[in-house]
Amino acid sequence: MCGIFGALSPQSAPVEQLYEKIASLAHRGPDDSGCWVSPDRTVVLGHRRLSILDLSQAGHQPMASSCGRYHIVFNGEIYNYLEIRDELAALGFLFSGSGDTEVVLASYRQWGADCLGRFNGMFALAIWDEGDVANQPRLFMARDRAGKKPFYYVHDGRSLRFASELKALGPGKSVDLRALNFYLALGYVPDTLCIAAGAKKLPPAHAGYFLPESGELETWRYWSLPQNLPDPGRGCEDLADEAESLLRDSVAMRLRSDVPVGVLLSGGLDSSLVVAAAAQASTTPIKTFTVSFPGTRYDEAGYAAIVARHFGTEHHVLEVPQPSLGTLDAFSPLIDEPLADSSLLPAFMVSRLTVQHVKVALGGDGGDELFGGYADYTMAAADQRCLGWIPKPLLLAAGRAAGALPAGVKGRNRLFALQGGAYESMIWGSPYFDLSLRRRILASEQVQALGEQLDEPERWLMSLFRTGRDPLDCMTRTHFGGILPDDFLVKVDRASMAVSLELRAPLLDYRLVEFAFGRLPSHWKVQGQESRRLQKVLGRRMLPPQLDINRKQGFSIPLDSWLRSSRGGEVEEMRRWLPDCIVQDEVARLIAGHLKGRANGSRLFALMMLALSQKNSQEN
Repeated sequence: MCGIFGALSPQSAPVEQLYEKIASLAHRGPDDSGCWVSPDRTVVLGHRRLSILDLSQAGHQPMASSCGRYHIVFNGEIYNYLEIRDELAALGFLFSGSGDTEVVLASYRQWGADCLGRFNGMFALAIWDEGDVANQPRLFMARDRAGKKPFYYVHDGRSLRFASELKALGPGKSVDLRALNFYLALGYVPDTLCIAAGAKKLPPAHAGYFLPESGELETWRYWSLPQNLPDPGRGCEDLADEAESLLRDSVAMRLRSDVPVGVLLSGGLDSSLVVAAAAQASTTPIKTFTVSFPGTRYDEAGYAAIVARHFGTEHHVLEVPQPSLGTLDAFSPLIDEPLADSSLLPAFMVSRLTVQHVKVALGGDGGDELFGGYADYTMAAADQRCLGWIPKPLLLAAGRAAGALPAGVKGRNRLFALQGGAYESMIWGSPYFDLSLRRRILASEQVQALGEQLDEPERWLMSLFRTGRDPLDCMTRTHFGGILPDDFLVKVDRASMAVSLELRAPLLDYRLVEFAFGRLPSHWKVQGQESRRLQKVLGRRMLPPQLDINRKQGFSIPLDSWLRSSRGGEVEEMRRWLPDCIVQDEVARLIAGHLKGRANGSRLFALMMLALSQKNSQEN
């Protein structure tokens, strides 16, 4: 895992200043650093390395091809690099090292952009091609299918800069209003948008070319979720056999490493299945890691211990007897684009514990989206059975009436969410700032400037929702294309890379993803009030019988009580850094309402993270 940087400009670059940008990514790659500058100084590629495969200097980056035409900076891992390497060797390629970066570079030489379809892994990469008589110089860039590794860039029509983190680009300090609207609505900034005006993100499963001679930047999607077309003749056991085989192979492939590997274990179904597969594939005891909040309903340590004992893992537990938002202090300097997901804090805690013992860990991210694990799914089905007879105009009127209530009033969000019907509640029921609340928290000038774009976040979610075949397929695709890449995977990347830990996600192997979305019927994900139906079949096969596989928790924190215990002091301390377009009187009302017992913890944390990102932007 690494940090990458690049700058391409018609004029020669101030290379000494760019070294500082590369150095700002040191936490992503503390083991080595490198910089390549083209002879005319118009192309600069920088790299910070976390050495996982081929620890020798043969894995140093930026890496040049043997012919000298191509140069690469690569962040991530290609898990099937050994198989691709054998294929390339049969075609005549020679390799000087044993890592995956050299394989990626050779793959691009052989297959061009089509090489992406062969990669099973997580990655953000850039390859500079000096061109030849028939091809002008160009930069090729790409990001993995699920969006596990980040790629920020600034393109001004003539030059291009890119990096693994926003702060390395040094963008302007003004806030992009569209991105802010999305952040307030969703708690994350999705797709191509970026909170800093002028910056963008390369979306998941996208690639692109930048042509310096013309300044043209072209991007395209190279992979999409398959259409759900299950074989009606396949039964549960047959489907479970395929899912288990894919899971075991995915985990075994992700155990490939030249350094020790562990597993983050929450005690839930996803991480426990990963531990089960890892224990079978490993020749030595697996190391497992969890965070415990003793005496709270968020404590999963007991369930994790059941799994650890059953598989004989070397288990490590971080007990947090008196947790607080003070944990954010150690992490706060790394926040450049805001993320409102408070589970960022336990993710950071468990990463900090894990990196004391291993350099690589596996996690359970992706299981909810693939196998139907969220409470949203069963709740929507129940609501449809109970409320499906109510005319939509009546639901819409009731939802809009609820929107007039103060934020955090019990039942307000629930009623507001139902305005589009039961299955669309995931679109309208934001735990942050719904359409009505955004009209309050944003200054009137910004509301007026957004105009009809104010509901753009909801319409964007609806565009994802409408790609599904049935209600559950619609909901899981919305989560996979929205909150997964731009919230959950961002959280995992930031929390782990803050302490130089590589975190791998076996459940997001593209073969498992294509199986779950393309060949698994919705009724084997959720039926009635039973969720994760097929995954529970795997649980009964692979996990200890005393483990309760019907629970759903994951790494969470008691955010509401933390904020009440401090009387909202953390928010008061940070609110002066909020953008001018945030209405301070509304912030005060949210704090006061929360102290009276209203559920505004998620909204206040979202504002804290926004303020923190702006503070860092102004001070850097």
